[in-house]
Amino acid sequence: MTDLVAVWEVALSDGVHKIEFEHETTSGKRVVYGDGKEEIRREWMFKLVGKETFTVGATKTKAAINIDAVSGFAYEYTSEISGKSLKQYIENRIVLEKDTMDVWCNCQKMETAGEFVEDGTETHLIVADHSCCIKAVNSGKQKEGIIHTFIMDNRDIPEAVE
Repeated sequence: MTDLVAVWEVALSDGVHKIEFEHETTSGKRVVYGDGKEEIRREWMFKLVGKETFTVGATKTKAAINIDAVSGFAYEYTSEISGKSLKQYIENRIVLEKDTMDVWCNCQKMETAGEFVEDGTETHLIVADHSCCIKAVNSGKQKEGIIHTFIMDNRDIPEAVE
């Protein structure tokens, strides 16, 4: 990766993923890597600005990298996840890894405290001075399994639709 110009880390429901982007401004070459694996390679692009779209992770979450000219031969690279800018996406993103029960907020692994309660489990954490809890209860239906609810300041927060 000799022309690496940008690196992003994004926390999705299946873990944290690293997106790397190479852009060679002489030839226009563009290469996108997801978790070290080459996702897109374009050689000899005459148009140096534009957008590259791809998917990230096992969930195949839609992603894009925008290439914009700032001035002369300076370029700005921004990324989108599920149609939102990565900054906006990160600011609004709390992810529970269901296999490990790790909780991620703004791409940071959070310190949590778990406890068993009468109808399931609760995982407690603090996000920006807000008391939060992820409650896991059995749905009582085999096909549904466990239902997770995110609670912030004693209010249920609906799950984001991707």
